[in-house]
This record gives sequence, C-alpha cells and structure tokens, in this order.
Amino acid sequence: MLQASNYSLVLSLQFLLLSYDLFVNSFSELLRMAPVIQLVLFIIQDIAILFNIIIIFLMFFNTFVFQAGLVNLLFHKFKGTIILTSLYFALSISFHVWVMNLRWKNSNSFVWTDGLQTIFVCQRLAVLYCYFCKRTAMRLGDPRFYQDSLWLRKEFMQVRR
Repeated sequence: MLQASNYSLVLSLQFLLLSYDLFVNSFSELLRMAPVIQLVLFIIQDIAILFNIIIIFLMFFNTFVFQAGLVNLLFHKFKGTIILTSLYFALSISFHVWVMNLRWKNSNSFVWTDGLQTIFVCQRLAVLYCYFCKRTAMRLGDPRFYQDSLWLRKEFMQVRR
C-alpha cells in the first residue's frame, strides 16, 4: 500500500517532471541557436516523460485493485491517460528528431515545414497531458483503490458474471 509520506514524494516527483516538460516546451525555441543545448533538453524531456509513464504504472501496480486481479478495471478507468501519455511521448520524440534533423547543421535558418508545424501544434497540447497525469495521480490517491471495500466487491462480481 502506498503510504501518505510516499504518496506525497511520488506526487512531488511527478509534478516536478511535468513542470520540467512544460518549461522545455515553453522555452526550447529560444535556444535554437545552440543545438547541442537544445538536444540535451529534448533528451531529458523525453526521459522525464518516460519516467512519468513508469511512475503512473508503478502507482497502478501498488493498488489493491491491481493486486486483486482487476487490472482491466484500472485500465478502463485510466484509459484516457494511458493513451494520451503514449501519444504525447510518440509526438515528442517525433518532433524532437525532426527539429534536430532540420536545424542541426544550420541553426541560423528558420525552417518550418507543414508537417513539422502540425507535429509542433499537436505536441504543444501538453496541457492535456499534464492535466490527465495530474488527475490520474490525484485519483490514485483515493483510499478506495488501496483497501477492500463494497465498491471493489461489486466490481469484482460484475467481472465474474
């Protein structure tokens, strides 16, 4: 079971990773003249997104619902977060690779293709990613997920039918 002190530590780490992600999305274009720094920021951002995914799944695995065998219930309740996080991770990597390929040799030019601009706009919808991650972290703090309850027994009976 996730203790209150551990939960606050996990929540703080997740908020720190989300804040870094928003910071890089906001200010990375200011560093296009220094492609090496931008590359390092992008790599750290992708690793932060990956760590955020790992944290979410570790929080899933730590619930009583998961340990009771109702994995489908957890995935059904948090399907939006899982899909959006995976999509955001793929968009971020695609955008970072594309931008670095276009700007690495000539960082002084301002190159924006239509495809790059489309991925840029989609990837900058990071606000939805942050919202769903924060909402999932807050919902996983609900004690119903960590103890046996009438709600869980009803869900278990529905699964057995």
